Amino acid sequence: MTRKIKLKISARLLKKKFRQQGFRASKHCRFCGSADRAASLDYKNIELLRGFLTERNKILPSRISGNCSLHQRSLSQMIRKSRTMALLPYTPVRRG
Repeated sequence: MTRKIKLKISARLLKKKFRQQGFRASKHCRFCGSADRAASLDYKNIELLRGFLTERNKILPSRISGNCSLHQRSLSQMIRKSRTMALLPYTPVRRG
């Protein structure tokens, strides 16, 4: 009988491999460009806020979303505020 050897590839190595191969889009803050977009950052604007959440409803970090630190902080505050107002869920909704 032969034994199959499983190679464990760590998540760090997979990310490194993807970074080397993948295409990087330029990351820029989408709220710094105009005052209209910065004004649309509100806790009641759920469709906008959902774009900055993962599938597990965690807030995306600024290195992934591309926001500047000023708007990332205000975005996080708005997401937290909409969660307390029960407009956004804290945890993902289970189906089935």
